[in-house]
Amino acid sequence: MKKITNVFWFALALVVLAVGYGALAPTSFETVMGKWQSFITTSFGWYYLSVVSIMVLFTIIVIISPFGKIRLGKDTDRPEYSRISWFSMLFSAGMGIGLVFWGAAEPLSHYAIDPASAEPNTREAFRQSMRYTFFHWGLHAWAIYAIVALALAYFQFRKGEPGLISATLKPIFGDKMNGPWGVLVDVFAVFATVVGVATTLGFGAVQINGGLSYIFGIPNEYWVQVVIIAVVTVLFLMSAWSGLSKGIKYLSNANMVLAVALLVLVVILGPTLLIFNMFTDSLGAYLQNIVRMSFSSAPLNKENREWINGWTIFYWAWWISWSPFVGIFIARVSKGRTIREFLIGVLMLPSLVSFFWFATFGSTAINVQQKFADLTGLKTEETLFAVFNELPLSMLLSIIAVILISTFFITSADSATFVLGMQTTNGSLDPSNMVKVIWGLAQSAIAVILLSADGLDALQSMLIVAAFPFSFIMLLMMISLYKSLSDEAKKMKINKS
Repeated sequence: MKKITNVFWFALALVVLAVGYGALAPTSFETVMGKWQSFITTSFGWYYLSVVSIMVLFTIIVIISPFGKIRLGKDTDRPEYSRISWFSMLFSAGMGIGLVFWGAAEPLSHYAIDPASAEPNTREAFRQSMRYTFFHWGLHAWAIYAIVALALAYFQFRKGEPGLISATLKPIFGDKMNGPWGVLVDVFAVFATVVGVATTLGFGAVQINGGLSYIFGIPNEYWVQVVIIAVVTVLFLMSAWSGLSKGIKYLSNANMVLAVALLVLVVILGPTLLIFNMFTDSLGAYLQNIVRMSFSSAPLNKENREWINGWTIFYWAWWISWSPFVGIFIARVSKGRTIREFLIGVLMLPSLVSFFWFATFGSTAINVQQKFADLTGLKTEETLFAVFNELPLSMLLSIIAVILISTFFITSADSATFVLGMQTTNGSLDPSNMVKVIWGLAQSAIAVILLSADGLDALQSMLIVAAFPFSFIMLLMMISLYKSLSDEAKKMKINKS
C-alpha cells in the first residue's frame, strides 16, 4: 500500500467532526452554516465577482501568450488518452450530473419563478434566463477549474513535484510547503473534496429517486435513497478498483454516448427551430454582455442584489469549492498536452457543450411551460421528467436520463476516490485500492448520515464558506504559476512580447 500521510488522518478527523455536528445537531449546524454563508455572499460578493473574472482573464492571457507552447511534461511526452476520452473524463468529472439536474430547471426558474430583473413569463425573461444560465455554466466556471488543474499538471509533470495543492505554492513559499503549512493546505483540499462529493452523492440519490418516483411510482423516501447510494457505491468501487485507464475511462465514454443520445433526441422531439435560434441568440447575448454580467453587483437594487447573491455568487463559490477535486483529476489525465491545447480543451469546449445543452433543455422546458403544463410547482429533481412527459417517447427519454444520471453519479464518485487517494498518499499517480475503498465508503456513509438528518443543505452552505479561504489559495496559485512560467520562458528564451 502507498504510504498514508498525515493529511489522511487530519482530513478524516475534520470530516468526522463536521459530519458528527451535522448529524447530532442538524438545526444548529444549518443555522450556523446559513449565517456564515449569508455573511460571505453579502459582504464579499464584490470579491467573488472580481477574483473569478481575474481567473478568466488569466487563462485567456496564457492561451494567447508564448507560455502556451510549453508542454505539461517533458518535451518528448505525449498525451496518455485520446482527445475524445480526455474530454469525456474531464467533462464527466467537472459538470456531468449538474447539467442533467439543472438543464431544464435553471432556465425555467430564471424565466417563470425568479428572473434576474425582468418580469416573469415574458420574452425578456426568456432571453435573460438563457444568458444568465450560459454565464453561470460557461467560461467562468471552467476557468476556476482550469487554474487549479493547470498549476497541478505543470508542477507535477513538468517540474517533478508531487500532485498536491501545496506543491504548486513552492515558487512563492519554498520549503515551507513541505512542513505543517503544506499539510494544512492539502488537508483543506481533501476536506473540500470529501464534503463536496458527499453532498453530490446525496443530491444525486435524491434526483434518481425523484426520477424513479415520477416514472414508476417508487416511493420518494429515505430508505430508497439509501438503497440507491448502496448500489452506486458498489458500482463505483468496482470501477475504482479496475483503475483509471479502465473504469473511469470507459464510464466517461459511456456518459458521453448517453448524453449525446439524449441531447439529439430532445433536439429532434422538442421545439427544434426554437432550440437552435435560442442557442445562437443567447450565445451572442452572452458574449455581448459578459463583461457587464461579470462585474454586476447591483449595489443600488436590493432585489437584484439578492438574486445575484443567491445565484451568481453561490455558483462562483460552489465552483471554487469543487476546484480541488475537479482540478486534481483533470491534471492527472492531461499529461503530455501543451498548455494552449489544455486550456482550450478545458475552457472552450465544455463551455460550448454546456451552452447547447442548456439551450436544448431550457428552451424545451420553457416551451412546455408556455404551451402545455405549469412546471413551477415541481421539485427541482422532477422538472426534467415532467418536461419529458410532454414529449413523444417520454418513457424512453426518462429511462435514458435516469441511466445517465446514474453513470455520471458513479463517474464523479469514482473520480473523487482516485483524487482523495492521490492527495493522501503524497500525490501518488497510482494510489492503492485500499485507500480508494476507504474514501469511497467514507463518502457514501457521510451522504447516508446527512440524508437521515436532513443536513445536505447545511453541508452545501459549509462548502460555500470553505470556498472563501480557498479562493486566496487560488490567487496564490496563479502568482506561483506565472512566476514559474516566466522563469522557464527566460531559460527557454521564449519571446514573451
